[in-house]
Amino acid sequence: MRAVVQRVSSSEVRVDGQVVGKIGKGLNVLVGITHSDDEKDINYILDKVVNLRIFEDENGKMNLSVKDTGGEILFVSQFTLYGDVRGGRRPSYTQAMAYDEAEKLYNKFLDTAKEKGIEFQCGKYGADMKVEINNDGPVTILIDSKKEF
Repeated sequence: MRAVVQRVSSSEVRVDGQVVGKIGKGLNVLVGITHSDDEKDINYILDKVVNLRIFEDENGKMNLSVKDTGGEILFVSQFTLYGDVRGGRRPSYTQAMAYDEAEKLYNKFLDTAKEKGIEFQCGKYGADMKVEINNDGPVTILIDSKKEF
């Protein structure tokens, strides 16, 4: 499982012109799923996201998590995080989990976040989404549950 975590001043996701998720200061998290992902990967990503210390403390040092600051989280599914361009200019998505399986695991991801008491907004799985990301910093962190990077 991969996540692109961006510290934002605000972010929102629209489907068919309608806002389906919107946050103020916090994290925009793009989530991609691969074939071997399971609950262990879900827990790893969620733990990293909520405890990632990328918000500034009173001394201007990135030392606080979204949990510490009371910030918000917007999760957006994004299979293209497993796009592979090493073989040419057109990405191959063979490492992305198949649509139906990935939808089930993504829903499990959201359910697990709720069970852990994580408050969040989210996009709509599989929809053509328009995501507005006001990256603060900019701060962008890549997380891979298999620790491939």
